[in-house]
Amino acid sequence: MTDSANEKVVELRDVTKTYQQGAVDVHALRGLSLEIRKGEFTAICGPSGSGKTTTLNVIGALDEPTSGTVSVEGHELGALSRKALSHLRRDRIGFVFQAYNLIPVLTAYENAEIVMSLQGRTEAERSDRVMALLAEVGLEGMEHRRPHELSGGQQQRVAIARAIAANPAVVLADEPTANVDSETAEKLLSIMEGLNRNRGATFVFSTHDPRVMDRARRIVRMVDGRVESDETK
Repeated sequence: MTDSANEKVVELRDVTKTYQQGAVDVHALRGLSLEIRKGEFTAICGPSGSGKTTTLNVIGALDEPTSGTVSVEGHELGALSRKALSHLRRDRIGFVFQAYNLIPVLTAYENAEIVMSLQGRTEAERSDRVMALLAEVGLEGMEHRRPHELSGGQQQRVAIARAIAANPAVVLADEPTANVDSETAEKLLSIMEGLNRNRGATFVFSTHDPRVMDRARRIVRMVDGRVESDETK
């Protein structure tokens, strides 16, 4: 870790999130406070309904907290305009979803470069970075394949490359190993560990997969929307 390892990337303060299900209030988060620092490889785990995915959603500005504050690189999300929030999400937050969420009509290369394209990066810059990343995640020679021509594990590798391509402050990975077999899951985790180690990428996982927890260097356990324990290995 470099001196910048102490840099705070994400901060949640007294965050609550309440959903309405008919006439019932569902309290997904109950006064959650949490910090994520640069270069961490953190797993947020807990049973179904513990609030781990909701935590990722509020960090990623995919959902708004009912109360409390969420900040990314010192920017309080609730204070940003819709445009500024969209730009922060595009430029500083990477996403790896359980269902891959690739665009079916685009090739692996085009899916991986899409965020950089939206940022207005030059074609040469996009090409150099995307080709290097595809090689790094084991997809060299597959850049012209579309999602239906790739296995689930290969699609998730494209999603990982896409999440890293724009050099975000944090990558949020929601159950990234849920739809792949054990061998593929281990390979994906090794890829993400390598990106964390070699590129300094900060990862936060929502998971109940023991393989992810074994690899994580910090484990935040949640129960009923609260942090039950927070352990650094």
